[in-house]
Amino acid sequence: MKISVCGKGGSGKSVIVALLANEFKARGYRVLVIDSDESNSGLYRILGFDHPPVPLMELVGGKKGLKNKMSVKISEGEPEVKMQVLAQDNIPITDIPSEHIVQNNGLRLLSVGKILHSLEGCACPMGVLSREFLGKIRLETDEVAIVDTEAGIEHFGRGMETNIDKVLSVVEPSFESLELAVKVKELVAGAGVGNYRAILNKISSDKLATRLKDELFKRGVEITGIVRYDPQVAEACLEGRKLNSGTASEDIRKVVDVLISEG
Repeated sequence: MKISVCGKGGSGKSVIVALLANEFKARGYRVLVIDSDESNSGLYRILGFDHPPVPLMELVGGKKGLKNKMSVKISEGEPEVKMQVLAQDNIPITDIPSEHIVQNNGLRLLSVGKILHSLEGCACPMGVLSREFLGKIRLETDEVAIVDTEAGIEHFGRGMETNIDKVLSVVEPSFESLELAVKVKELVAGAGVGNYRAILNKISSDKLATRLKDELFKRGVEITGIVRYDPQVAEACLEGRKLNSGTASEDIRKVVDVLISEG
């Protein structure tokens, strides 16, 4: 199962990714978290790792090398959304070189790449690599891949979701977040993904949850669960450390129940 987690900046995508990863792991799944957000650098910390993995992009010559490969393909008339830069057609997780994965007791993290310097150009090479990798990665029945996408919707334009089984849009209590969830629904349909749900996050009251559910219902967006505001999560994110069990962890169990039942 490949699950993509998207949403507006600040909605709590990375927290939801970490909560999902921890819960799937607790249920005996082997979990691969794929960090495809080129700007957020703290995911490895809230997953409990001491350091991030070497970016996958270094496996194909770094950003400069990948841009050169893309330039050749563009000159040959190959569209970006169909470019292939990886040699293998099928990639089991065990084939990924160890330096590109950090792991601990069934939880693994892979990072596609990060923007590290000013003036280094757009994140298009990372998008190309993310899309192709997600299409070629092969999972066993007890393996789950959870993708932390960049904020917004640009990754849909790069075709990343064409290789995803389920898309979750994280909705915080804001008008912009509601509107983005509607736009994501349209883009998911265009990508051919059959399973799309919203997940409410940072919910401080039942009244607020009901209002958000009603607003999403009016817009034709189904929800898969509600994650309450959790002070323990806020504190862990502030301190850059692993998430501890709390109300958010309890809430995510119901979300995982739904995801597993849907297959």
